[in-house]
Amino acid sequence: MIRVGITGQAGFVGTHLYHTLGLWPEVFERIPFEDSFFADRERLEAFVRQCDVIVHLAAMNRHPDAQVLYETNVKLVRQLIEAMESTEVRPYVLFSSSTQEERGNEYGRSKREGRRLFEEWARRQGASFTGLVVPNVFGPFGRPNYNSFIATFAYKLTHGEEPVVMQDSEVHLIYVGSLCEYICKRIRRQSEIAEVVVERDEVPFDFTMKVSEVLDRFGQFKSLYLEQGIIPPLCNRHEWNLFNTFRSYIDMKQHFPVQLVQHTDARGSFVETVKIGVGGQVSFSTTVPGVTRGNHYHTRKMERFVVIKGKARIQLRRVGTDEVLDYYLDGERPAYVDMPVWYTHNISNIGDEILYAQFWINEWYDPDDGDTYFEPVEQEP
Repeated sequence: MIRVGITGQAGFVGTHLYHTLGLWPEVFERIPFEDSFFADRERLEAFVRQCDVIVHLAAMNRHPDAQVLYETNVKLVRQLIEAMESTEVRPYVLFSSSTQEERGNEYGRSKREGRRLFEEWARRQGASFTGLVVPNVFGPFGRPNYNSFIATFAYKLTHGEEPVVMQDSEVHLIYVGSLCEYICKRIRRQSEIAEVVVERDEVPFDFTMKVSEVLDRFGQFKSLYLEQGIIPPLCNRHEWNLFNTFRSYIDMKQHFPVQLVQHTDARGSFVETVKIGVGGQVSFSTTVPGVTRGNHYHTRKMERFVVIKGKARIQLRRVGTDEVLDYYLDGERPAYVDMPVWYTHNISNIGDEILYAQFWINEWYDPDDGDTYFEPVEQEP
């Protein structure tokens, strides 16, 4: 078991990495971290004593005073080094630096200096260290106007605002899931070798895209998906990652359930349940009264639930949070709810008759790579 602690655990990348490590409970033990530890030397020292690996993500990304940003980030590095030296521990440290290292801004300077300080500590102590030089990271749940222009674009388009391209350029992009997988592989690799490493590691980007192209793509997502309910054409995993990022900023309470148009005549009724520009799998189920299906989440898949007959309650909860969203659907008024990534979900028959439901998911089921992780929506008190 590898004991891993993440400074900045509550941040954008930290949250994703924490939950990604949780997908392999037989490999990783997660050592909890709180930002307040940096203000409490004893708690910070207790934290580093427990860790075989520390991923240092804690940093300030933006501040009106660039000097404050620089000094804050360097101070956090120094505090972590002091805690490790005073407790005489030598965990494997991974540091999230940035491709902005080579630029003249204070954020880049703080990252370059932080990496240098960790390298000196590792050589002084005979410890292992990897300085990860990370491209622009995007993904679900990032803070708009802080973490990424992609988060800003997605938030504004899903909340009735019009984003503007301030500076158009080609950007190297990495999906937060790709970055987390890369870090996990680094940790596993280092646990398997006996030698000490002190290295600067250029993390490969997933793809390159112009800022204006991202905005154009998100504009299409808004028109097709948000306004018309159509799953847009998505040609590869990078486009799916952009789409799942866009979807994560939708106001779930206000947008769902989405009512479907029911065409009725003397013969009966006809309802179009899903319009898709991609493939996938459509399935159908019946559920007897009082039974709940699901209680699982996906990290990459998209799924749609449609109630055809009967009464159902669909529940969602974002992994790592407590708020449960309840949606009540009735086959008399057909509607659907789409499942965001990293939301555990279920469907219950709350009526007196058999529930008929249709499910669409964007991938055929692969038992060797199911991307299905079980976690109850409603947690024990």
